[in-house]
Amino acid sequence: MRLPGDCCATMPDVKRKAPSIAAEMLPACDIQILRELARRVAELAARDIEQEKRELWYAHNALQNVRPLIFCDPENGWHEIIRREDFQCQSSLGRHWEWWLRRDIVWGELIRDDRVITGVFEVGYVATETGWGVEERRIGGEDGGAYTWDPPIKNLSDLSGLHYPEVTVDLPATERLLDCAREVFSDILPVRLHHYWVWSVGLTQTLVKLRGLEQMMVDMIEDPEGLHRLMAFLRDGTLSRLEYLEREGLLCLNNGGEYVGSGGFGWTRELPQPDFAGKVRLKDLWGMAESQETVCVSPAMFEEFVFPYQLPLLERFGLTCYGCCEPVHSRWHIIRRIPNLRRVSVSPWCDAGAMAEYLQDRYIFSLKPNPAYLGSRVFEEDAARNELREKLSRARGCRVEIIMKDCHTIGGDPQRVRRWVEIAREESERVLA
Repeated sequence: MRLPGDCCATMPDVKRKAPSIAAEMLPACDIQILRELARRVAELAARDIEQEKRELWYAHNALQNVRPLIFCDPENGWHEIIRREDFQCQSSLGRHWEWWLRRDIVWGELIRDDRVITGVFEVGYVATETGWGVEERRIGGEDGGAYTWDPPIKNLSDLSGLHYPEVTVDLPATERLLDCAREVFSDILPVRLHHYWVWSVGLTQTLVKLRGLEQMMVDMIEDPEGLHRLMAFLRDGTLSRLEYLEREGLLCLNNGGEYVGSGGFGWTRELPQPDFAGKVRLKDLWGMAESQETVCVSPAMFEEFVFPYQLPLLERFGLTCYGCCEPVHSRWHIIRRIPNLRRVSVSPWCDAGAMAEYLQDRYIFSLKPNPAYLGSRVFEEDAARNELREKLSRARGCRVEIIMKDCHTIGGDPQRVRRWVEIAREESERVLA
């Protein structure tokens, strides 16, 4: 994805301003590169197909009967598509923005799934967070490899080192960054302030970092009261952070092209709420929870130690998603109590037939095929096709989306992601035929 011409070529199309924040923050050659990439994104966003995909997502999230929607995120495989040597910007900010623009181009030109190229350039808040007061010490994990950790909480009777997370936003720095983006892009792409503050309110990822995975399960037997105290602290600290973001007007709507849950996008006309007056509240948003770390825990223990702490958080959102990689079929009788639940993850380890029976046309069946097919030495197209065919046949009558994610590699072959999308489309059409 090289651009023609010299990196530091002149910029006849860049409006000269005095003073220029962009010129202070970015080298001239970076600005030229970013503008060229932005033009390509704008061209993709202007295609009729983008509006067609947008309307399909609106209908899908409203539980209307449309074809299965397909989204493929290479995740860690992105570095095999947009390689280090492909970057042309010199500055760290320029390379960061270049990364986001190039990904949109790859989605629109190579992957060609149902992700909408919105043509909006987003800038987040410049912010810091304190965390919970103590942190785990990681052991290993170099170059993205496996690691273990030394959890900081050694005794549940002593939680004195913990405190609620605190967010600090640098508004002047944020405005400066936003002004820089506007100078660079605003005559090509709309620029907006948009921040993703929360992915999941599942709590258990934080729990196992603080206490340890094996110890968490031991605690359920040996010190249930202590574990309940810690879970209550995590619930209350998470709620305190969410309420602060709401109170300070820092939340941003996620009812458009934002990734919500562990798959799918937020396009919906049900949010924000009818009484929305401009300031975003939790009830105007999609929320999400999962508990992948408790996959070896019985449904009864999940119901006792996890779900009661997730539910008060999920109830604050307008619509919610549940689940990620964990198989949720054995917990469905618990999870279904979430009053605003709309999207449910059906992971590769889930009983797809049982979930189809549970979800029917009342929830979104968020199907996650096995990512191992994309990462293997040889791309076994027939195996990938057969998995999709079998699971889609079980999900007839459901409101299905097909989400490829959790890829740690794509075998060094970017064409695999495009081919997988083609296979997913073919099998979707077969089921609907």
